Amino acid sequence: MTSMAIILPIILFFTHLFLHKNVMGDPRTTLVGQFCNNQDPQSSSILADYFVPAMDNLYTNVSSNGYGTAGVGSGPNAVFGLGQCLEDLTSVDCQLCFSQVRSLLPKCYPNTGGRIYLDGCYGRYGNYSFFGDVLDSYDTNVCNSTSGNSTGRNFYETVKKTVNNVTLAAKSKNGFAVGSTKGSNTSVYALVQCWQVLNQSACGTCLDAATSSVLECVPALEGHALFAGCYIKYSNRIFWNLNDTGSSSSGNHNLVWIILGPCLGAIFIIVGILLWKKKIFRHKSSAESLMQLYGADLPPGILQSSLNFKYAELKKATDNFNLSNKLGQGSYGAVFKAILPDGKEVAVKRLFLNTRQWIQQFFNEVDLISQVRHRNLVKLLGCSLDGPESLLVYEFYPNRSLDLFLFNSSKENYLDWSQRLNIIQGVAEGLSYLHEESEARIIHRDIKASNILLDDKFKAKITDFGLARAFSEDQTHITTGVAGTLGYMAPEYLVHGHLTEKADVYSFGVLVLEIITGKRCSGSVGSHAGHLLLSQVWNHYRSKTIEKIADKGIYQDSLKEEIFSVLQIGVQCTQSSPADRPIMSKVVELIRRRSPDTEIVINDPPFLKVVDMFDHNIEEGENSRLISINSGSGFSSSGGSLGAKEVPEI
Repeated sequence: MTSMAIILPIILFFTHLFLHKNVMGDPRTTLVGQFCNNQDPQSSSILADYFVPAMDNLYTNVSSNGYGTAGVGSGPNAVFGLGQCLEDLTSVDCQLCFSQVRSLLPKCYPNTGGRIYLDGCYGRYGNYSFFGDVLDSYDTNVCNSTSGNSTGRNFYETVKKTVNNVTLAAKSKNGFAVGSTKGSNTSVYALVQCWQVLNQSACGTCLDAATSSVLECVPALEGHALFAGCYIKYSNRIFWNLNDTGSSSSGNHNLVWIILGPCLGAIFIIVGILLWKKKIFRHKSSAESLMQLYGADLPPGILQSSLNFKYAELKKATDNFNLSNKLGQGSYGAVFKAILPDGKEVAVKRLFLNTRQWIQQFFNEVDLISQVRHRNLVKLLGCSLDGPESLLVYEFYPNRSLDLFLFNSSKENYLDWSQRLNIIQGVAEGLSYLHEESEARIIHRDIKASNILLDDKFKAKITDFGLARAFSEDQTHITTGVAGTLGYMAPEYLVHGHLTEKADVYSFGVLVLEIITGKRCSGSVGSHAGHLLLSQVWNHYRSKTIEKIADKGIYQDSLKEEIFSVLQIGVQCTQSSPADRPIMSKVVELIRRRSPDTEIVINDPPFLKVVDMFDHNIEEGENSRLISINSGSGFSSSGGSLGAKEVPEI
């Protein structure tokens, strides 16, 4: 036992070192800088028509390839997009990182261009094809304010040598390289990345300029160069993921493992035999459980909950998360059908949470949804804390999510008007409960078709409370980072970050219009002008030509007045001014009455009139180009609806 007491800590130490330094990824979503130009669009409505599909296409491309471009429209209101993850990020980490980009980049809207640099990825949009840009007036550096013992000339020379070596390596390869140099006082680590739109010559030009810029940060212990065509970072600590990255110091690492590998292998075998002989060998997960990682930091309500499931039990119930049981995929997680030992079918949401920042979303969802009970809210059955991933367990609904019925081009699964009306009423009643009847005032923040589940009788169940926020009675609003799905987000929330119940009312209104028309709010519909759904609905509402916009599968002349009355509710809920939108209890009353309300006066078009209401003093002042954004724990994806493949979000 004495030898085991010595050997076991050694093996655990190296196992921990290897796993946490080389296996577990980090999406690196820390905001480094965001820049918005100061040009207003010639036409805000046309820009809106192009902005949404351009961002959708960009997200799809980046999620698939780690890099992508997009272009929609022509002329001064066109929207071009560029996005790229740094090459050390895994596919999952890239999706996690870029989901933050598409959440924060709309802060620059409706200006005609903007760009954002996170620690692991980059995004930009503009009204011209900027893909060949190498340098421009927004190029700058961002330096850490911390200096320390490494402030002398030796540190500068070490930084210079490291950056030059890594830049040289990137020029001769594919525009990406990492490396390190050991100085007299400290080691320096550096990473460089050119955007893939640049050729080798242009990449070199950008890196030369960026190198000069980032060296201006010394004696800061960390510095970034944020350029139109490339990105450089140095630090006194290693910051990249060690999955497949090349490094100028990789030879030393390989040598270490050549020496240590056989030794550690022998230690594993010896300890394994000893433990097996004592019958105490157990197969353990290679990563720490959430309980181990967060211990005392776990919310008391979760620690004391009777809803906890064993990770091993849920893993077995999903057949080891077999793809044949997968119901849906989101930007930060997937949902699987599971059969518990007692035969009960459930839905298990498996979240990819590799950093402390992302775990807050899991805590938030468990904490909020465990407090509420309503027939139109999805029921949380439990969660798992004893495994390496966070799992949420919900009731399983065989009809899955509403978007599969509304936007199914084959029309195999069709909802008639009676079913759609019941769904609209159910969602309204669920939101009314959250806003006005539950113990805590809760704003969902991501009401959309893929977050509405349907039970076996097609009754609506609101799901996905990861972005939800609760606040006290004496608060009029919360100022928070923007998170949700563009197209469903209210103007005042999208532009100012002012969150009230009226943000959910706006999203509900958009959902009502989608249910009536059978069209997505995020895509262009109909005309060559590319008018968005809200614009088209407004025109037909004003001319009372409901038959031209309603889904042909549900429209009948005998139903015209009833459909028009519900359409009117949707239009009223999507008014530009929050004060003009009804509260949800009033909406429930209007739906139950279902007759056109001649007292309703709608003064403004329901689509986004950003130019009229945009306040250029967003957080940092009218003339500021660099916007510092506090995104909190929210980000722009719902994590996968239970039974739906999500619409790309922004």
